[in-house]
Order: sequence, then C-alpha cells, then structure tokens
Amino acid sequence: QMQLVESGGGLVQPGGSLRLSCAASGSIFSIYVMGWYRQAPGKQRELVARITRSGSTSYVNSVTGRFTISRDNVKNTVYLQMNSLKPEDTAVYYCKVDDSMGDYWGKGTLVTVSS
Repeated sequence: QMQLVESGGGLVQPGGSLRLSCAASGSIFSIYVMGWYRQAPGKQRELVARITRSGSTSYVNSVTGRFTISRDNVKNTVYLQMNSLKPEDTAVYYCKVDDSMGDYWGKGTLVTVSS
C-alpha cells in the first residue's frame, strides 16, 4: 500500500507564494501520473495540475501562469509551486498518484489566502 504525505500548506496573503510537496512511500511499483486537486468549502473537488512520468504537464485554466507542477522520480515526490495566490485559491489541496497497482490520495493540506 502506498502512503502519500502532503506538506507546505498554510496561511498566506494575496499575492504571496507557497510550495506544496507530496512524498510517496511504502509499496511503490510504477508511478504514472502525479497530480494536485483542491476542494474549496461547498464546492466539488477539482483537478489543479497533473504531470506524467515523462514530465508533460497540464493545468486548470484558473491557475495557468501562476502555478507550476514538478516531480522528482527518484524521490517519488511531486511539488506544486503556487505564486500570485488569490483568495479564490483557498482550499484543501490533495495529492493524487496513479500507480500500476492503483490510485492513491493524500489526506490533504489546507491553503488559506487571506489578508
């Protein structure tokens, strides 16, 4: 069973930056896609960004140009650099990993953008 541990969330002012990390451990076979999702209060969970093993990336329109996803295949870790944060980015951010044995979710890390 794979475990995912997210870190890096917190409170930041509008316009500020945060970097989220998600490290995979345990039974890891072959990780295909790593991604970040978020869920704001009263809203459905949405895909924020994803990255394939080869490094191809995609983003939801609302974060394009502000967020950057990256991964370290040796450390089995995915990152989300978030710049120019807006209040509407406030949400719980979840890491998701698609492995040859299944899909796994982290428990989430809270990001609050407020002055």
